[in-house]
Amino acid sequence: MPERTTSDICNVALIGHGGVGKTTFVDHLLHAVGLATRAGDVDAGSSLSDYDPEEKERKFSIHSTVFNFEAEGRTFNLIDTPGYLDFIGAAVGVLPVVETALIAISARDGIQLNTRRMWAAAEEEGLARMLLLTRLDSDNIEFEKLLSEVREDFGSQCRPLFLPLGLGQDCRGVVSLLEAEEAPEGVVGDFESAREAALESVIECDDALMERYLEGEQISRQEITGTLGRAVAGGGLVPILCCAAQRDVGVKETLEFLAACAPSPAEGPARTATDRNDEEVALQADPDGPFCARVFQVSTDVHLGKIASFRVYSGSLGGDLSVQLARTRKPERLGHIYVINGQEHHEADGAVPGDILCVTKVEELQLDDTLCGQDGVLTLTPTPYPTPMMSLAVRTQSRDDEQKVSAGLHSLAEGDATFTIHRDQQSGEMVITGMSSLHLEVMLGKLKRRYDVSAQTYEPSTPYHETITRAASGQYRHKKQTGGRGQYGEVYLRLEPNERGAGFEFLDEIVGGSIPRQFIPAVEKGIREVLGKGPLAGYPIVDLKAAAYDGSYHSVDSSEAAFKIAGARALRMAFEEAGPVLLEPVAEMEVTIPSEFMGDVTGNLSGHRGRILGMDQIGTMQIIRAEIPMAEVTRYSTELKSMTGGEGSFTLQFSHYAIVPQHIQQEIVARQQKQKEEG
Repeated sequence: MPERTTSDICNVALIGHGGVGKTTFVDHLLHAVGLATRAGDVDAGSSLSDYDPEEKERKFSIHSTVFNFEAEGRTFNLIDTPGYLDFIGAAVGVLPVVETALIAISARDGIQLNTRRMWAAAEEEGLARMLLLTRLDSDNIEFEKLLSEVREDFGSQCRPLFLPLGLGQDCRGVVSLLEAEEAPEGVVGDFESAREAALESVIECDDALMERYLEGEQISRQEITGTLGRAVAGGGLVPILCCAAQRDVGVKETLEFLAACAPSPAEGPARTATDRNDEEVALQADPDGPFCARVFQVSTDVHLGKIASFRVYSGSLGGDLSVQLARTRKPERLGHIYVINGQEHHEADGAVPGDILCVTKVEELQLDDTLCGQDGVLTLTPTPYPTPMMSLAVRTQSRDDEQKVSAGLHSLAEGDATFTIHRDQQSGEMVITGMSSLHLEVMLGKLKRRYDVSAQTYEPSTPYHETITRAASGQYRHKKQTGGRGQYGEVYLRLEPNERGAGFEFLDEIVGGSIPRQFIPAVEKGIREVLGKGPLAGYPIVDLKAAAYDGSYHSVDSSEAAFKIAGARALRMAFEEAGPVLLEPVAEMEVTIPSEFMGDVTGNLSGHRGRILGMDQIGTMQIIRAEIPMAEVTRYSTELKSMTGGEGSFTLQFSHYAIVPQHIQQEIVARQQKQKEEG
């Protein structure tokens, strides 16, 4: 690996909506810099970026892929990311490890949902942002309209610094507005006004230059170039670049612009960590500073085992590759570290601030782990991954398969923060949760391919609860004579509703010794056993008070077992008279959609028993806030995608439990009763 310094490094994430040509751009760029003898092709399965079997089969990116190369005097770490919301976790996870976000927008399709999502995420991370208009060789492009939409949605700081030479089949090149002084033949748009606006947008980012410019002084090209990088790094200017990668149009120019203007790790956003005293520590891109690095990607290879990719923020690694894992506060020796080039790795002799590298066979490393020096613990802020929303229950053909499936799914979850697996305590079901049905389908495909085991899926059970709506009393006398010592215990029980969420409360109101003290715990134990499986439909009982206020006993035949049975039966009898109801979990939902789908989506929410709480508008996007029963959203991601053509998204957060409507309760009770009879 050639010797490099932090100031030479250029870390760039290529982000944006799916299907806009990000991977095609990367394949042609890699060919341009000599990493490939010919440009890869996604459709032909020869892309250097989409090398995973699932990606080749589906012909879109599922994982983020890092490429390291030397070009234009800089060391690039270029990361190609997935564009579909189903796999947004892989894109969000790389933003904390770069300084520049290159946001791709299809010139034909314009700004799409994930374009806005990734723009906002890059802005939140404080990254320098550039826009890359792709597929200029497509038909039906309205270039000036697209530029207006970009400025309307993302702000006036977005300025084209390149214009295309022709569109569609006539697209043959791009021209730099900062370098060309005259309009070349075939340029698209008003060259003169666009050039003047581009120059002014750069000059406005430097007060001294602006003052001289207003006084009529000519600003040199060198001064413009020198100011450009600072303007981009500070966010005062968001350059708009252009390309048609399939024709190799604009690829080289984009690379040259990145090399000239993208900030180095020393010029990028300030990153911080916390020390062992939870005090904030600023991380400087200093090779002599305290070592601190983030694990941002974890995968498993058949031959190499676990592969953990990490970004160094501060400090360096030399011959001794010993570090400390902040999560466990234990030392780890990395063994060998590697430069990443897609699925190929080349050994590195060390690491400096800004480097993006990987290590193999260190099994303890997990996604989002912080690696730090031996002399002090530093912990980085966790990456704000989106919350997975779509759940499916998993079952297998045999108990042996269940163990294999569980192990395989947990291994997959280690590499994807938006994929989780858990065992539901109430139903006993193994439940997987992801961003969408497609996400879960891909994960199950990986399970089959990598671990040679498959699983069936079905909608998971809704975690209903049972409770009461009014006070009631019940009495049960347990009396049994079997020839020897008998069984006797009598309990009088009063039930009252408890506050929602307060749980169960047992009250001992026995006076006068009607039930001896030593038998009171047995009464409570019998009651608690019934709470796990209520009389109404077999769901847990919650939010009630049970007071034992009277009873009777026999000096010889009474026992703990007798009073346990009497307590349980008294509860069941009182429960039936106390207005039993089912409770269902209700979530707060936030749905983001283009405004034109407003009527369809609100109508659909109402059909799912949703209650609209409010609405907001951001640009052309409408945000609907609602409450909706969790039982109604098991397939909502699929419905929303269908209604909005893939342009809608939503988030869920558990809010509270509410009483199930009577007609739905009757259906649930009948269904549970039928299953009980059949089982």
